[in-house]
Amino acid sequence: MSDEKSNEFPELPDNQRGLVVEEEEPKLKKPPLYQVVLLNDDYTPMDFVVEVLELIFGMDRQKATRIMLEVHTKGKGRCGVYTYEIAETKVAQVSSYAQQHQHPLMSTMEEA
Repeated sequence: MSDEKSNEFPELPDNQRGLVVEEEEPKLKKPPLYQVVLLNDDYTPMDFVVEVLELIFGMDRQKATRIMLEVHTKGKGRCGVYTYEIAETKVAQVSSYAQQHQHPLMSTMEEA
């Protein structure tokens, strides 16, 4: 062995030395959320509203009854908070199910 320092990497002139750059993790932001709201009307039976809340929103009878009473007394009630696509699907399901059973029940989605 000679007196030279043992280097794993060969010496490069200053103008050929590379920089190591770490890529920054992409910054992901959470998608906006939307709340699905049932609207009160004078024709849809309360039992049907409870049925919709149980069937489409997966609520138990007690929670569904509480939200149905909120819809009845305050004019509207929040059924859940979802991403845009899921909220849109829930609104369409409520509309379709109500029409199949000949009720005018309506729902909307609002930015949460």
